[in-house]
Amino acid sequence: MTTDTDDRRSTDDHGHDIIDPLYVGIVTVSSSRAQADEPDPDDPGGDTIQECFEAEGHEVQERLLVRDDYSSIRTAVRGLVARREIDIVLTTGGTGVTADDVSPEATSSLFERELPGFGELFRSLSWDEVGTRAMASRATAGIAVDTPVFCLPGSTNACRTACEQLIVPEAPHLAGLATRHRQGGTDQSLSAYQDEN
Repeated sequence: MTTDTDDRRSTDDHGHDIIDPLYVGIVTVSSSRAQADEPDPDDPGGDTIQECFEAEGHEVQERLLVRDDYSSIRTAVRGLVARREIDIVLTTGGTGVTADDVSPEATSSLFERELPGFGELFRSLSWDEVGTRAMASRATAGIAVDTPVFCLPGSTNACRTACEQLIVPEAPHLAGLATRHRQGGTDQSLSAYQDEN
């Protein structure tokens, strides 16, 4: 089956699989913003992520705003990774240590494979910016339905650091690798995921 992803798939100068441009989904996690009476509440974290990706020629296909609630977060991310045209999903907000910070749990429940290196590198970079407070960040990442998913803090500085220094440079390769098994064969991962979830 040919998809739009096939048209964007190639290899880089080193022969590595890449998808470029990427089609991006963003989920902002904020109860106060989700419950606001405004039709279009401020979303600085989501705006920052979008700016970082669009600056490198990628396209944001969907932006969602949900409450700090396990089920709401999981449902939003699950819906995005199930869409074949979405290559990468990022959440912003809900990665701290308060009782309603459940983004890491909600997203990681969907992971087939974790990417522990992301959290390690992000906290290392954050140490240079905020010192010991970096230990309170539970930013995480993994692969869900062949889609890289990154769970970021809500601050604009954190989103910019994560996107510019880690995610955007590597995301085309990660998306290419995560979907490489689809080439030349049938993709059973999505149908299996839909049956299980």
